[in-house]
Amino acid sequence: MDLKNKVAVVTGGSGAIGAATALRLAEAGARVIVGYNGNAAQADKVVASLPGTGHRAIRIPVTDSAVIAEVAATVEKDFGRCDVLINSAGFTRMIPHNDLDALTDELIDSIFAANVRGPFAMVRAFAPLMKKSGDAVIVNISSIAAITGTGSNIAYGGSKAAADTMALSLARVLGPEIRVLTVSPAAVDTAFVPGRTTAMVERVAASTPLKRVVTADEVAMAAMAAITHLTSSTGWVIPVDGGKLVG
Repeated sequence: MDLKNKVAVVTGGSGAIGAATALRLAEAGARVIVGYNGNAAQADKVVASLPGTGHRAIRIPVTDSAVIAEVAATVEKDFGRCDVLINSAGFTRMIPHNDLDALTDELIDSIFAANVRGPFAMVRAFAPLMKKSGDAVIVNISSIAAITGTGSNIAYGGSKAAADTMALSLARVLGPEIRVLTVSPAAVDTAFVPGRTTAMVERVAASTPLKRVVTADEVAMAAMAAITHLTSSTGWVIPVDGGKLVG
């Protein structure tokens, strides 16, 4: 997994999956831009933990296209290239699926803005720079909820399904210079979903063939495989779910 002299941008880099992916990228030799929205201190902590040099934390609010365009220009000016884009930022809330009234218009809009429009805005802004690399990779972090219709709420699964389909279209129009792949974990024991407990995650894991919780690092390793090993693949979804889809 040699990414020496490569540059990677990770949105949601202060979260568990984003941080684990940033670490794996840095260990492979890449210079990593750790994107964050509100938690600058945690992003700085992630940067300080990365091996190698040249890493940086940059605020990347994925729902603000103007700021994203500025970040893309900054990366081009300061780093000269972008070879890897990890779309790990996202948003959700725990809403029981049978409580339709609790899933308000405002919450639905916020979920789709962060989980669909945000990744697309990142790709739109960074694609011109990534095409110059000639062998760039975009990895979207999705969810098995896109396929199973489960997850933290109905809109969340719908947003991830939209992102998965969007990745198919992007793979078609961005090749051959850029590959686009999706990594879809089952419930990972992180703080991503407010109100979700470890016990909830463990119950989901118990229903899978492997009967254990997926770790953030396993999601990161799947992203690394997409970048460095699946060099003839684009457009497809890689499940990291303990076998939930077959269980």
